[in-house]
Amino acid sequence: MIGPSIVIKGSVTGDEDLLVEGTVEGTIELRSHEVSVGTSGTVNADIHAKVVKIDGEVSGDVNGGEKVIISKSGNVRGNIIAPRVTLEDGAIFKGSIDMDPGDAAPKKAPVSTAKPANIPADDNIAPGFDLKSG
Repeated sequence: MIGPSIVIKGSVTGDEDLLVEGTVEGTIELRSHEVSVGTSGTVNADIHAKVVKIDGEVSGDVNGGEKVIISKSGNVRGNIIAPRVTLEDGAIFKGSIDMDPGDAAPKKAPVSTAKPANIPADDNIAPGFDLKSG
């Protein structure tokens, strides 16, 4: 935890979750962990983490590997990249959101539009005939 009276200028890295209640300027790189910016937290940095929760202020780009959550008390000025993004009612956000999972998500098989051989084509169905009722 970075307490309310702590100011860090530079790069923050590590192998554990982080709660920011103070001030961070620079970058936060915790790609396999969670970064939470508390209500008294101020971050002037780009954030890269698995999950990012923002209750305070962030000026910088936010990259969430799984998701980004901006609570009703959160204020973000920057771009967000994450497969899932939640903006609670009352949250302040200025920037862009990119939710394209890209190569991170497994590719889905294409959906075939061909009709199975045992179902007649629509133009071969007698008027008034319903396939569901037989």
